[in-house]
Amino acid sequence: MKVTIRDIKENEEVQTYIKLGNNNLGVMGFTEHGFRHANLVSHIAENILKKLNYPEREQQLAAIAGYMHDIGNVISRYGHGQSGALITWKILDKMKMPPEEIATIASAIGNHEEQYGRAINEVAAALILADKSDVHRTRVRNRDIAKFDIHDRVNYAVERSFVNVNEGERVITLDLTIDLDICPVMEYFEIFLTRMIMCRRAAGFLKTKFELIINNAKLL
Repeated sequence: MKVTIRDIKENEEVQTYIKLGNNNLGVMGFTEHGFRHANLVSHIAENILKKLNYPEREQQLAAIAGYMHDIGNVISRYGHGQSGALITWKILDKMKMPPEEIATIASAIGNHEEQYGRAINEVAAALILADKSDVHRTRVRNRDIAKFDIHDRVNYAVERSFVNVNEGERVITLDLTIDLDICPVMEYFEIFLTRMIMCRRAAGFLKTKFELIINNAKLL
């Protein structure tokens, strides 16, 4: 059965686990990992493969992986890639998705954490690029600037975040606008350097180059 991203968004299990996982992270003080993040990562991952002319079905698998990638947070933040892959496997199997497609999505989700993840297929590469590029002030839950930790401060400083895919030159660019009065660029790298390296490697898997632009200055 060809499961679509629409099917996933209408699935009660998926909706419940994303909602409760995001609630769990809110209690722990983490940034937003709910439906806003899920929808955005889903869209960006699909768009990356679309712009690079990958098959339409592969684009759809990237959209599904992007939407479900943080579902493991319903169990724990720690190791949520692994637990999320197993939860995803169970749900997609019940939806009668072909085993090969389940394996592609589950392995992408299981490899999206920067501690140990890597791009092991095109869907995983697109997911990594989409997930790690979502840094923006709308993700910050704490509204008391005086109590911001460095993660809150870095995210809140980002006023604009856009992933551009230049299919002709095969370049994927993360273009950020940062309020330097809130967070200097060095603090961004202190938090996200590992993620940017992961993005560069994921872009390489797609035979593209990764670039980072902050306030119109090319840094990577």
